[in-house]
Amino acid sequence: MTPRTTTVAIVGAGPAGLVLAHALRRAGVDAAVHERLSRAELEATARAGVLEHRVVEYLRALGLADRLTAEGERHGRCEISCLGERVVVDYGALSGGVRHWVYPQQLLVRDLIAAYERDGGTIAFGSPVLAVAPDRAGHPVLRTAGGELRARYAVGCDGARGVVAAAFPDGAAAGPERRYPYDWLTVLARIDRPVAAVRYAVHADGYAGMMPRTADVGRFYLEVPAGERVEGWPPDRIRAELVRRLGLGGGDPRPGELLETGVLRMRGRVARRMRHGRLLLAGDAAHTVTPSGAKGLNSAVADAADLAGALLAELRAEGGEGGEGEDGGAALEGYQERRLAAAWRTQEFSDRLLDLLHLPAGLPPEQREFALRLRLERIRRIARPGPEATEFARAYAGAGALPVADVWPPAQRAAVASCATGR
Repeated sequence: MTPRTTTVAIVGAGPAGLVLAHALRRAGVDAAVHERLSRAELEATARAGVLEHRVVEYLRALGLADRLTAEGERHGRCEISCLGERVVVDYGALSGGVRHWVYPQQLLVRDLIAAYERDGGTIAFGSPVLAVAPDRAGHPVLRTAGGELRARYAVGCDGARGVVAAAFPDGAAAGPERRYPYDWLTVLARIDRPVAAVRYAVHADGYAGMMPRTADVGRFYLEVPAGERVEGWPPDRIRAELVRRLGLGGGDPRPGELLETGVLRMRGRVARRMRHGRLLLAGDAAHTVTPSGAKGLNSAVADAADLAGALLAELRAEGGEGGEGEDGGAALEGYQERRLAAAWRTQEFSDRLLDLLHLPAGLPPEQREFALRLRLERIRRIARPGPEATEFARAYAGAGALPVADVWPPAQRAAVASCATGR
């Protein structure tokens, strides 16, 4: 069987892989996308649902945000309760107008797949990549059930245990990680009215959260002991604990039918490298961040935007067939340097928010009120106009712009470059 060939092989059709495929295709670069899940499984997987300002502006510039901006909702404030006080953080005003969009990830994935197919692209669903290894010239060869695929570059967008990361020698794709001393019970539930704003609850018995998804579905979180099993949390117990910790009153959304429950093992991780020769990583394959601050999906798209430009620069330097670019791979090393630095900034933000929302592990009951009062002061500080509140608001909402490949039409580049401030 003659091996197939492509310029860029993308493993994984989540947001990072799909956005990268779109960006490359717009520049005329051939890409082959392989996804282990079936299309139905991928499009039904409910995950994140909060998109940063800069990510939506990037998607808008590529013509990929029509349904998102028509059906999604903009949110510019969150509420944090502590010791019976509910503090409103108007981050839309504090950031100068930068706000989030709420749009379920599975809907975004469906939109990206449909748009890619309309543009003539194809995705191999239900086609896992089994192994990746270099040929004699250092070009990646991907082994699939359908045969070999040879590429100039292979990009792993397939999660923390992905096959591309596994092909890095000597564990170079591994890196430092932190296991937090608690887990989160995750709940997708029917609600009797929409969630008007993200709500965080700092509580003596553990954190709770309520996030908007759609008009009749909300995402909820409960802090539970590390290693807890979901079997210990029947629906009535979950609903009662959410109401108690979140302080839900008569005018608040109430969780009804539980559509999905699970336990999220709370971890943070950043790979030591995102590039080895012609192997590259993006999204969860390179870094895992907790849901705190809703940064996972957004970081993945930011990786894809940066990597698209780096790959195009490298391919231009290569010219025709041959070895690595004239710059010795500087464009791809730049991608790695920028995105690893960004990953650590994201980890720091998420960790800082977690520290605000959770009491220290093992804190004696008689010391909890003191710890709660300290946190209430910090909450009030990020809600008041000032440098600290502005910094938090801009980081939380995703101010600024993602990089745009310089081979795109000027109108697209200008559209993204102009969105450094809010609308």
